[in-house]
Amino acid sequence: MTRYAAFLRGVNVGGVKLRMADVAATLTAAGFAGTRTVLASGNVVFDAAGAPESLRTRAEAALRADFGYAARVLVYGIETLRAIVDDYPFDREAPGQHSYVTFVSDRGVLDELAALDPVADERTARGDGVLYWQVPKGATLTSAIGATMGNRRYTPSTTTRNLRTLGKVLALAARG
Repeated sequence: MTRYAAFLRGVNVGGVKLRMADVAATLTAAGFAGTRTVLASGNVVFDAAGAPESLRTRAEAALRADFGYAARVLVYGIETLRAIVDDYPFDREAPGQHSYVTFVSDRGVLDELAALDPVADERTARGDGVLYWQVPKGATLTSAIGATMGNRRYTPSTTTRNLRTLGKVLALAARG
């Protein structure tokens, strides 16, 4: 078994309200071991055998069946997630800035997002399957990336987390 992190897109924002205890119970019933959640925004750590894509499909099917919504889940091995966080290219502690990672499962979508021209003090950099993003506090939704991410085209293949949240996911995963 391998430890994974799963990120549910659009949970507890935009109308999809799920209790994380219920999410953990659903994923446990679907065969994921040691399922635990982090915060109320759809961050899950679990142990399972299989490739991330097959685990993604299984998790989405279980969530759709139990909660009746168009579940979108991105799954990463913990070591992959750790490498993504370690590779963050900007100053993590920059005053007045939010530091994000946008996870992207579709290479074409990643190409589109990476090609956007950042606005004002927004910074972006392409990583392996992710877009690193830093934006001034208060400008997240009006930035080039923030405004674009609202487009339905990106819903199935993207989700964004801030570095603090990713640190909490990694800390939970390390506790075993």
